Amino acid sequence: MKRFTDLSWRLDATTKTSEKEALLVDYFRAVPPGDGAVAVRILSGGRQSRAVSTTLLRTWAAEAAGIPDWLVEECYAHVGDLAETLALLLPEPVACLGTGAATEWGGLADCMRGTVDRIRAEADEGRKRALVEEVWRGLGPAERIVWHKFLTGGLRLGVSRTLVARALAVVAGVEPAEMLERLVAARLETADDYRELLDPAASATSRRPYPFFLAAPLDEPPAMLGDVAGWQVEWKWDGARAQLVRRGGETALWTRGEDLVGERFPEVVAAAERLPEGTVLDGELLVVRGGRQLGFDQLSRRLHRKAPTRRDIAELPVAFLAYDLLEADGVDLRAEPLCQRRRQLEALAAARGWPGLEPPMVGDPLPSPDHDSEPFLLSPVLCPTDWAAVASARATARDRGVEGVMLKRREGPYGVGRTRGEWWKWKIEPLEIDAVLIGAVAGHGRRAGLHTDYTFGVWDDGRLVKIANAYSGLTDKELTEVDRIIRMTTLEKKGPWRGVTATLVMQLAFERVAESTRHASGVAVRFPRIVRWRRDKSPAEAGSLADLRALVAPVETLPPLPPLPRLIPPPGDRQTRLWEEDE
Repeated sequence: MKRFTDLSWRLDATTKTSEKEALLVDYFRAVPPGDGAVAVRILSGGRQSRAVSTTLLRTWAAEAAGIPDWLVEECYAHVGDLAETLALLLPEPVACLGTGAATEWGGLADCMRGTVDRIRAEADEGRKRALVEEVWRGLGPAERIVWHKFLTGGLRLGVSRTLVARALAVVAGVEPAEMLERLVAARLETADDYRELLDPAASATSRRPYPFFLAAPLDEPPAMLGDVAGWQVEWKWDGARAQLVRRGGETALWTRGEDLVGERFPEVVAAAERLPEGTVLDGELLVVRGGRQLGFDQLSRRLHRKAPTRRDIAELPVAFLAYDLLEADGVDLRAEPLCQRRRQLEALAAARGWPGLEPPMVGDPLPSPDHDSEPFLLSPVLCPTDWAAVASARATARDRGVEGVMLKRREGPYGVGRTRGEWWKWKIEPLEIDAVLIGAVAGHGRRAGLHTDYTFGVWDDGRLVKIANAYSGLTDKELTEVDRIIRMTTLEKKGPWRGVTATLVMQLAFERVAESTRHASGVAVRFPRIVRWRRDKSPAEAGSLADLRALVAPVETLPPLPPLPRLIPPPGDRQTRLWEEDE
């Protein structure tokens, strides 16, 4: 455990990529395989489960230090990092690292799977607290900071998965690209998993996806890209990016965040089992009913249901919209030109009977739903004669429920990460409204001590109602000036949040506005951010809730729920039990 703690502080102390890579190489060469598995998972951005809530940790630390809660919050506002704040406030340890409680941890794996998991599993709050305090007594401030981040699942060390892959590639003696692909789907639960990851002769994992290829935003006129005939133009869908992998008799559905989500979309996985072996599709998960895509908020309901019931599937049927074929018959096609991959994808779609999903304008007649087709769709390709036609199509995107258009070089390969020049996303212009700053929270890290996370409201019957939180868009100079005004106009404090007098107006941009029962205002905005500080406007001149409601995306009347075929998992499966209960 001490080795990993030292690594975390050394990584934090440098901004040079070469130095970080050297530190990682030294660590991976020396670490035991069990610790290596845990370290790679953490360093490469794997999910970390919370063992203790930050609320409980605050309370216990305040009582251990003998100080009031408000003083903890004031210290937190100045330090900017809760783990560091609590570490500094706690009493001096009764033992140095390496003795006392610290020796019971052993390595990193013992810490995470022993101490942290034991605390997470403890249901009794008193015993949970006793376990935390036992560790506190054996750690100094520097070790406590890392420990707190383990407890709350918030450890971030400023290294990318690509950098971790480069370091592991040096240790294993393989190419960085190959190691990156191994990392994408590595389980990394045991010492054997770590040994297999570093084995130069390790075979490909059958369910492993390819690293996702990402589009760069188009910030210049598309005519600068040359002849439109050299580009494949598609709609930019408002769904969840995913890869579907069918290999070795197994099917896996991966999101761009490299999470396995097959259990959340059993209708897609069940249908994918009829795909040819050695098939990998790149595409988008969408909620589609009656031939129409529903909003991303509806897809989010399915994404957050790890075990959907039959009712969930009937109300929110999900389809996989394919727009690229990365592997066919077990052959990696990524180096082939996009136009060739597209022809093979169209042949597969035709053989399987997949329809296209052309996003119609709001109010157009609804097509008759096909209840018997597979939950697969083919992303249509637009055929513009010039860039003006592309711009005209893009102008209709919001009315079609999509985010804009995608431009993909027809002769280009499928790359890794965000490689500029091959794939571009030309999104529609955002919606905007002038809103009043009504509250703020201090930032963290570089922004510690400054109130940089803002709450905004608009007028409704003479009062300001909250519509969004935003924290990006102002310069460092403006952030400092706004912080000074916030401190001067504070009306109330609720923990770290400050309510302020209505004096500042900001222009906000967002992608979409939708009706919402979860928000007091009755509407929800997507991806809010600050465009500029409206120094020329007084709060009375800011927008209203009626202005915002006028921007709500129209809701269409959909046909009745289709009678979906019953998908029955293997007997005894948890999914089967849930569906039986739903009956």
